[in-house]
Amino acid sequence: MISHAAAANNSLGVGITSKQQERFETLLNKHKKILYKVANLYSKSRQDREDVAQEIVAQLWRSFASFDGRVQFSTWMYRIALNVAISTYRRESTRKRYVLSDEEQLLKAVDSTTGPSDELQVLYQFIDRLDPLNKALVMLYLDGNSYAETAQVLGISETNVATKISRLKQQLKQVKQ
Repeated sequence: MISHAAAANNSLGVGITSKQQERFETLLNKHKKILYKVANLYSKSRQDREDVAQEIVAQLWRSFASFDGRVQFSTWMYRIALNVAISTYRRESTRKRYVLSDEEQLLKAVDSTTGPSDELQVLYQFIDRLDPLNKALVMLYLDGNSYAETAQVLGISETNVATKISRLKQQLKQVKQ
């Protein structure tokens, strides 16, 4: 997936050297969990997750020449990944409602026999009902990012991050009761 995106864009004359391509692939592989977290958070089906992940990688590659190192690669990657995923989520949610295929229903049934604890299930359901910005906020918080890093990724102030997290915690407590 990574090499194909890089090779395709390189052949289009983007002007990326093989050394830059190697650096991109190294950084992407080092932070690939971000890619999967974001794709899983905003997509329901396996195919949608794969499509979102591929679109994120393509956008990361297109934007890589502008990565200047002023922020950590992971912060930069989160920002691009979330923008792509949220845009895709909004576009898809206005176009159609999600319907489980027979395969997806079977996988859900199998997963439910060995699924997460009740408390974790409540958390998943809570997150699933959040708007895209708050989903991203919860993911970054659970991922252990500081308020400063979260603010930088989401483009909001640290105070706003702290306030939103506090409110989300209160909402979750109410759901759990």
